[in-house]
This record gives sequence, C-alpha cells and structure tokens, in this order.
Amino acid sequence: MGLVTTKEMFEKAYSQGYAIGAFNVNNMEIVQGITEAAKECNSPVILQVSGSARKYAKHSYLTHMVQAAIEETGIPIALHLDHGADFEICKSCIDGGFTSVMIDGSKYDFEQNVALTKQVVEYAHAHGVVVEAELGKLAGIEDDVNVSSEDSNFTSPDEALEFVERTGCDSLAIAIGTSHGAYKFKGEPKLRFDILERIQEKLPNYPLVLHGASTVIQEYVEKCNHFGGQIPGAQGVPDEILHKASTMGICKINVDTDLRLAMTASIREYFTLHPEEIDPRKYLGVAREAIKSIVKHKIVDVFGSSNKI
Repeated sequence: MGLVTTKEMFEKAYSQGYAIGAFNVNNMEIVQGITEAAKECNSPVILQVSGSARKYAKHSYLTHMVQAAIEETGIPIALHLDHGADFEICKSCIDGGFTSVMIDGSKYDFEQNVALTKQVVEYAHAHGVVVEAELGKLAGIEDDVNVSSEDSNFTSPDEALEFVERTGCDSLAIAIGTSHGAYKFKGEPKLRFDILERIQEKLPNYPLVLHGASTVIQEYVEKCNHFGGQIPGAQGVPDEILHKASTMGICKINVDTDLRLAMTASIREYFTLHPEEIDPRKYLGVAREAIKSIVKHKIVDVFGSSNKI
C-alpha cells in the first residue's frame, strides 16, 4: 500500500463517528513511534509536517521515512502539510509527493482567505491531492503559528458554508475554543459545541478538523520538571472533550505538544538515571516508546479509530 489521501479516511470516520489522529513528525523515532502504534491498533493515521519541521528534517528525508513506515506497517498513511503559509510551499509539497496539504489563510480577511485557498485547491485537485483550510483563528504559539488571545475568534457557521462552497476545500479546520501549543485556560477548558453543531447543520456530512488538541498530559509535564528545567504551567483539552468532538463530525484531530512532552520527559529522565550514557539509540529508543504509548492511548481511548482499517 502506498500513501493515501484523507478522502476515504474521513468518509468512513464521519459515518461511524470517530476521528483520525494527525500527529506531527520531525525525525525517524517520532515516525516509528506513531506508525508502530497505529499498526498495533489497526488504525489509519495521518503524519503531518509543519513548514519548520520540513526545513529541519529536509523534504526528501521525511518522505522517504514515511515511505519506509508504509513498507514496515502496511497501514493507510496520509502525508499532510500542516499550516502551509502560502501557495508556494503547498505547491512544493504537492509536487514532492504529499497526499494532503493545509493552506492556512486564517490570518487574512475572509476574501483573501477564499482567494488563496481556492488557488491551492485548484492546483492540488489537478494533481490528486486534497486540501484542508482554516476559518477562524486559534490563539497560541506552535512552530510557524503565533496568534494572541486578543486576535483569536470563533468560526462563523454562515461563513463556513460560504467558504467551503466558494473554495472547494476538502476539509475545514474550525475555531471552537482550542489553542495551539500548551493550552492555558482561565478556569475549566470548554469547547463551543453549540458552534460545532451549527456548523454541522450548515455543512452536513462534511469533515471538520480540530487543531490545538493536545491534552498536555500532566505526567509528562511533572516528569520534565522533576528531571530538569521548568515547563510553564499549562492545561490541555481533556480526553473526554476530545472524544465527544470525535463523535460530532470532527474527523481529524491534531496532536503535537503531547508528543514533544513525552519525548522530552523520557530523555530527561533517562539522562538523569544514566548520566554516563552517550549512545543515542538508548535515549532515543526510550523516547520512541513514550511516543508510541501516547499515540496508542489517543487512538484507542480518545479518537476511537482502532480496528477501523
């Protein structure tokens, strides 16, 4: 099996009421941890690459690592550009073998976002690639995304309908209360499920996407802090809220921060316990297992995509 698009993944996920995990990748151990977990859970998976991750790891290294994962696991894998900033990077990824791209025009006004997204859609569809777009602004900082809380806003259901009709995008990332990076709340975290329901009414049977959806697992935050350095206090979106979203038409849920925390905490702990170690295979192997554990939990307990191949 080669790389696949998200089209069939999302159709099945929507009809059966679950979500597909979209996990950000930066290196070999992360790719391995994610795809080994997905194979053991018999789940499809989306591996996504931000613009900065693509610069760090290089396009050809990433695509070949993903191809190796397909050969090793045999599971359906989509390779997705996360938060493409402009037409040029989307085109480069489409030409370079990605099966899905996100064009993020949410920083622009509505008409500019429509024009940019439509341009990417036309090129992508001509090459058999699907497109995710974003409407509304999520607060937070993560890789190339930096939006203040003052500039964030929820997605308008009426605008969502018009946007999809005018651009032809294949899925839409919406803003209903999540945040990029380590989510900081005043009080209990809440998602605007009322807005989600209204968008669903406007766009029935249409796949929606939730960004900024890491749980910020406290076990790993505490471990990071215990074994060196202090990570600022943060609170993520609880598993039960994400699970509910996955049953309400959210077909793709992005996870990045949780993987970073698990990897960093495991490496810090390993060096504390084994300060003499210089073999990267030892500490990166431990990190890979931590990532694998996180991904299995997400697939089985949160997203509900296990045994969906």
